[in-house]
Amino acid sequence: MRRWIMHVDMDAFFASVEQRDHPELKGKPVIVGGRSRRGVVATASYEARKFGVHSAMPVSRARELCPSGIFVEPHFEAYKETSDRIHEIMLHYADAYEPISLDEAFLDISGMGSQYPTLGAIGRAIKKEILDKTELVASVGIAPNKFLAKMASDMDKPDGLRIIPYGKEKEILRPLPVRRLWGVGKVMESRLIQAGYRVIGDIQDAPAEELAALLGNQGALLKRLSFGLDDRPVESGREIKSIGDESTYENDLFDPHRIDREIAVHSDIVAQRLRKHGLTARTVTLKIRFASFRTVTRSISFEEGTSLQEEIYRYAVSLLQKIPVHEGIRLIGVTASHLGPPLSMESLFSENRDKRNRAAAAMDEIQARFGRKALQKGFWLEGKEEKGEGDPPK
Repeated sequence: MRRWIMHVDMDAFFASVEQRDHPELKGKPVIVGGRSRRGVVATASYEARKFGVHSAMPVSRARELCPSGIFVEPHFEAYKETSDRIHEIMLHYADAYEPISLDEAFLDISGMGSQYPTLGAIGRAIKKEILDKTELVASVGIAPNKFLAKMASDMDKPDGLRIIPYGKEKEILRPLPVRRLWGVGKVMESRLIQAGYRVIGDIQDAPAEELAALLGNQGALLKRLSFGLDDRPVESGREIKSIGDESTYENDLFDPHRIDREIAVHSDIVAQRLRKHGLTARTVTLKIRFASFRTVTRSISFEEGTSLQEEIYRYAVSLLQKIPVHEGIRLIGVTASHLGPPLSMESLFSENRDKRNRAAAAMDEIQARFGRKALQKGFWLEGKEEKGEGDPPK
């Protein structure tokens, strides 16, 4: 029996829920995220994306790009409730089901052929059931493996349904630009084009040793992907549910600069651990324990997974703005959850994501070879202990 993988991805999920629950927002550029100066965009409707707005972008920048944008505070209870209904629907279509986030999952539909006349019928059925029960639109990709299924679901967004059949992988991939391969962002795309590789077919035809000379170990991976090869199974359960880091301080923290720096440090550690495990996160949680032992946690979820320190840090700091601080802080923690594989190393809507991913990977490699102290970001170099940390500001 041939293996068939379906990738279901909700279109602009958070923004679509807002437009569903508030009909006056339909057809308008909706931007979901904090409204404060340091807030970040959780997601944006397709109307807003036309202006260049994307997730993880500072709200201030989103306002510059889209002055007509309608900024909405996230309503995570509504998103979670809708997500639960969507995932319940998905469970009807596959025994092996791997949720990636609130709005995305892989399904192994290999055994569904006896219930539906065609693969397209399965895709249309799940799209219709989701629409009927949630009033939301999903895009679906069906293919022999995860890589191709994810690529297929992105091809015709929004409201897409694309099937990549067996035997057609090479043919379908061949004319596509090299940037469509997993792991190829702006920097690698430029290197490939300069070396004469403009479309995926050029990589299919390239000698393996040439790709290795140009790209190192990634050359072999791109060669496999260029033919549509991906052996990863659909994993019904994950051992790692979250990755976090926290510290309890001998002296309570009062200084905003020190608090900010500690959040930056914890965000960096979490980001490094995510990359070590080959994961990205779609939820960030900030934990604050005060001197009175009162503990507050706040979480934010977003559509696009990340393993970058600066993005995790921005989300965590935006959460801090929602926590009134009237006493010293004895514990700070940052946790990443809703984990999934880095199916794309670059956001479709971010020109700088690839550069930042590569810079982070390069720093990881240097620190792995020569130790953490060999190369550190500025906030690591600041003194860990400062005078008067235990005393409230005068």
